[in-house]
Amino acid sequence: MLSVDGGADTAVEARIRIGWNKFRQLVPLLTNKEVSDYEKYGHVLRKEDDNWVKKCMEYEVEGPGPRGRPKRTWREVVRDDCQARKMNKEDAIDHCKWMKMIKDVR
Repeated sequence: MLSVDGGADTAVEARIRIGWNKFRQLVPLLTNKEVSDYEKYGHVLRKEDDNWVKKCMEYEVEGPGPRGRPKRTWREVVRDDCQARKMNKEDAIDHCKWMKMIKDVR
């Protein structure tokens, strides 16, 4: 239980620690950029044009942005990585070809 001063008893702390340890074990699997971003990119490109996920990926925000240099978007990073590896949108449309190219990236 949580105490009045904002602390937690040992049982709660142990559960939290166990949860964080399990999360830390999964993070490398969930964040394997070399594979997962390319798979997501190809998956979204193969979707129909009226799909909301594809629309969100291709959406351009209108109007002035905040001051300073804009942050790089996920799409820009993947696009630049694909250009560096000589991969393009047409390759992503063909699922088998795209997966073979992704395996070569590893």
